[in-house]
Amino acid sequence: MSLPFYIVDVFTDKKYAGNQLAVFLDAGNLSSEEMQIIAREINFAESTFVTNLDFKNNSADLRIFTPEHEMQFAGHPIIGTSWVLMNKIFDNSPDEIKLNVPIGPIAIHKKEDLIWLKAAQPRFWDVFSKEDFTSFSNLKVSDFENQYLIQEVSTGSAFVIVPLNSKRALENLVLDKDKTDEWLKRNCKTSHRALYFYCIEDSEIISRMLCIEHNQLVEDAATGSASTCLQAFLLKYHSPEIETINHQGDYIGRPSQIYFKGKLTDNEFDIKIGGKTQFIAKGEWEAC
Repeated sequence: MSLPFYIVDVFTDKKYAGNQLAVFLDAGNLSSEEMQIIAREINFAESTFVTNLDFKNNSADLRIFTPEHEMQFAGHPIIGTSWVLMNKIFDNSPDEIKLNVPIGPIAIHKKEDLIWLKAAQPRFWDVFSKEDFTSFSNLKVSDFENQYLIQEVSTGSAFVIVPLNSKRALENLVLDKDKTDEWLKRNCKTSHRALYFYCIEDSEIISRMLCIEHNQLVEDAATGSASTCLQAFLLKYHSPEIETINHQGDYIGRPSQIYFKGKLTDNEFDIKIGGKTQFIAKGEWEAC
C-alpha cells in the first residue's frame, strides 16, 4: 500500500525553521496502530493522516499523531495540512476550507501568505504554585511573573501556562526530567501533559513548550495548540484584545512565528492563530 505524502515546515517564513510536519494522504484504510507506527518512524513532533477528502465542499477528515499518541487537536499540524490541501490538492487554491479533527470541525482561512485557524472555546483548570516549579526546575520564585497565575488551560489539548518575568529566565530554564514527569502525571487532567513557559519583554512574546515523550524531555519548535491556550490566557488575564506574534523555537535552532489575533467579548473567546508554511518535499510512502 503506497501513500502520497508531503513534508512542510510550519510557522516560519523560511525553510528549515519552524516545526516540521509530515502529511499523509489517502490514509482512510490505515488502522490507528499503523498511523502510530508511521508517526513514530518519521519521528516529527506530529504527523497527520488525511482519511477522507470532500472536493465539492473543500473539507477533509484528519487525524493527528505524535510519535507516542494521537492528538485531539494540534495547531501546527492543522495549519501545515491546510497549506498542503489549499496549495497542492484542492482545485483553484481555495481561501477557505474545513478540517474535521477529533474535537470537531475547524474553520481555516487564508489571507495573503498566512493560514489562520479559529480555536474552540477554552477551559481554565487548576491553578498551581510557583513553589511547585522550584521543586523540578532551576527556577526561583523571583523568576515568575507576579501579576499572573500558573494555570492549566485547554482548547482541545491542555497545557500548563507558566508566566516568567524575563528572557533570561526562559533561556536558562532547566527541568529535571523524572521530577517533571512525576509532577505532570500527578497534576494534569488529561493524557496530554505539557508545560508552556512564556515571557513578555519589550512588548514581545517569547515561549518554550516542554513535555515528556518516550521517557525523554522534549522541546517543541512551534506549538499551535499551546498558542491558542496562551492566547486564551492572555485574553482573560492581560487584555481583552490581542494582535501580536508569539516567538518560539529560538532556543533549539528552529525559530518560529505564531501570529495571534483574538478578542474576548461577554465571556466569548474569539481565538485565532496564523502562520506561514514552507514546502520541503513530497514522495510515496510504502505503508506495507
